[in-house]
Amino acid sequence: MRAAPLAVPGGAALLLWPALVNGYPIVFTDTGGFLHQTLGPLMIWDKPWIYGPLLHLLHWRWTLWLPAVGQALLASHLVWLAARAWRGEVRPLPHLALCAGLAIATTLPWSVALLMPDILTPAAVLALALLGFAADRLGRIERAWLGPLAALAIAAHLSHLPVAAALVALTGLLTRAWRPVLRVAAPLAAALLLLLATNAVGHGRVGLSPHGATFLLARLVADGPAARTIAAECPARGWYLCAWAGRLPDDADVFLWAPNSPVNRDAEGRPRMLGGALLSPEAREIVRETLRREPLAVAAAALRNTLRQLVTAGVGDTLHPRDLDVTVARRLAEGFPAAEQQRFAAGLQVAGRLEAVGVALRPLHAAVLALGALGCLAALWRAARARDARRLGLMLCVLVGVTANAAATGALSGPHDRYGARIAWLLPLAAVLGWRVPGGSRRAA
Repeated sequence: MRAAPLAVPGGAALLLWPALVNGYPIVFTDTGGFLHQTLGPLMIWDKPWIYGPLLHLLHWRWTLWLPAVGQALLASHLVWLAARAWRGEVRPLPHLALCAGLAIATTLPWSVALLMPDILTPAAVLALALLGFAADRLGRIERAWLGPLAALAIAAHLSHLPVAAALVALTGLLTRAWRPVLRVAAPLAAALLLLLATNAVGHGRVGLSPHGATFLLARLVADGPAARTIAAECPARGWYLCAWAGRLPDDADVFLWAPNSPVNRDAEGRPRMLGGALLSPEAREIVRETLRREPLAVAAAALRNTLRQLVTAGVGDTLHPRDLDVTVARRLAEGFPAAEQQRFAAGLQVAGRLEAVGVALRPLHAAVLALGALGCLAALWRAARARDARRLGLMLCVLVGVTANAAATGALSGPHDRYGARIAWLLPLAAVLGWRVPGGSRRAA
């Protein structure tokens, strides 16, 4: 414990290397939306009002380097706690070596350097796993810190809700005790209340996702069932989307974000401000009708997308400079000093040279991920044979978390590299930490 104040920052420095190479924290088009949540201020229709305020808590209109450093410290500290939970002890040099390995061979540093809620996905999984299966190896302050951290991490992205719910169910099945279940369920309950409250204030509607049906509709249109529903029910239903029956985009991202998509421009070519929010009441109706008409087709598409997401975890799809001038650059111009804007403009990402760095590492990441998955399963088998309840629970939390993440993102939004990359590094981490089973740490299940 006394070495943590030195080892954790050291590990954070290692994990921050993509931002250092870039010359600036890595950003995405959605980063501009999160910045606008407090710089505008504006309740963005498609994003919870969580990550934007967390960014503001650190940047204070001065520099985005501070949130990046905060994310690196968070990741390093969670790796430190995970090592203690799995192995019963943690020391500075092994921690630095572990962080160096993760920095070189996994996608973790790319999520650390990216100013998006992606780093909070594995943070939620690790925090809940520690609270559920290793609370006795945490100090009082650490337990008090992990609870609110898990709540904010869960609330930061809607896909985290089913991931957290799966971990609550897993904890109940394995422990059959109310204390660990309560420790894991409390952050989920707090996240639900936080989302309900912020949506009630910002959107005037009490709900977890006031306009989430638009995203689900986009997925079902791209997969086919919703497009067939619209073609079959129009023009009798009088839906807005009837004007596009038979010619809807077959890509969910194009449906949602393309300037000329039905969401953002009407049949006469007029732009629709907040088109996704305007479409949500109709989207709920079409989704319900699609589920009634083709439940098996919807389930089959969801399964296919989940399986695709499980093997889609490469770095690169958030490293391009496209549209950053009208998203992030505009937000920086609204509220940050000129020097910060210059630092952003001088980065490799803006120059279009960062993507090549990330893509070059994809073969290494894929090999380490495959080995990590196999090692994780082998370590799980050894933990089960040793009847080590703690280690078994921690390993299963990682496997269930990765699988639930694939289902929540692939099935509901669509397979994307960054959705897998943000959490896939937990598999090699668990494989390394879970392989050796010290005899003194065994505990009957």
